[in-house]
Amino acid sequence: MKQQLEEIKLHALAALDAADSPAALEELRVKLLGKKGELTAVLKQMGKLSPEERPVMGQIANAVRAEIEAKLEECKASIGAKVLEAKLAAEAIDVTIPGEEVEMGHQHPMNMVLQEVKDIFVGMGYTVVDGPEVEYAANNFTRLNIEEGHPSRDRSDTFYFTDDDSILLRTQTSSMQIRFMENNQPPLCMLAPGRVFRKDEADATHSPMFHQIEGLVVAEDITMGNLKDVLITIMQRIYGHDAQVRFRPHHFPFTEPSCEMDMQCHKCHGTGEVDGKVCSTCHGEGWIELLGAGMVHPVVLENCGIDSTKYSGFAFGMGLERMAMGRLRINDLRLIFDNDMRFLNQF
Repeated sequence: MKQQLEEIKLHALAALDAADSPAALEELRVKLLGKKGELTAVLKQMGKLSPEERPVMGQIANAVRAEIEAKLEECKASIGAKVLEAKLAAEAIDVTIPGEEVEMGHQHPMNMVLQEVKDIFVGMGYTVVDGPEVEYAANNFTRLNIEEGHPSRDRSDTFYFTDDDSILLRTQTSSMQIRFMENNQPPLCMLAPGRVFRKDEADATHSPMFHQIEGLVVAEDITMGNLKDVLITIMQRIYGHDAQVRFRPHHFPFTEPSCEMDMQCHKCHGTGEVDGKVCSTCHGEGWIELLGAGMVHPVVLENCGIDSTKYSGFAFGMGLERMAMGRLRINDLRLIFDNDMRFLNQF
């Protein structure tokens, strides 16, 4: 048995020296020291020895096991170091190689104009607020004095979520007038930019999703003159003091009296034609509609708990995309939504 143990030791040490991977070492460990390993098989024969021989053979067997285990750990460390070195060499990064150039982004042209508008109104004392795009029909229509049967409430114009038409994608930021007046008392000045949704066909000046900027002022002795002064000021600040605008009488259920404001087309300069053809931006009108406005209807004030005999106010809703078109000389609204880098990089 002593000879067998010596042979196992010599064979094991030689095999361990020859192993070249962690998997090979594990295979040898099981072969030599496992439950069915060579050393275990020899130790099972200890019962055949005399009582005097067993302690001696036991010491020799333990010494052989200890030597094999020590050699195994030594080989594990050596092979592990070699594997790590090989991995580091394979995954080495040459820090002297120039890195890929990182292209810096910038604000979207529409956001540039929005920020400019917000800065102007904040400087005039307005509070910028935000609100939900999924809205109650009561806030979007009813409390704004838009009665049942009005064309704007038709399913051909509006994206509804419910069969009873009570919840919808807001068609205008005017719903923020209701939300703001419910939670604030006059005097108040509010600006509410945001996305709105209507079932419009996409063309050079329309999109089913677009942005509005709602403005509201409520206080004592507010007049139409205050409204026109604010609108002319904002247009001159954005487009320059030579900006050509016009006011036209109009009707909105939530304002009385009401008006629309147009800006002279930046592409045809009011002529309606470009190179002898009808201007594609203003459709030959010479003017581009920018916003609707008017004095807040007394019914709307009363719907929000504000005394219409004491307070008056004005409201307006600007089309942000159309403002950006005029500010940045963009001829087709669809370019704003295309995410074409050739277009965006111009700004």
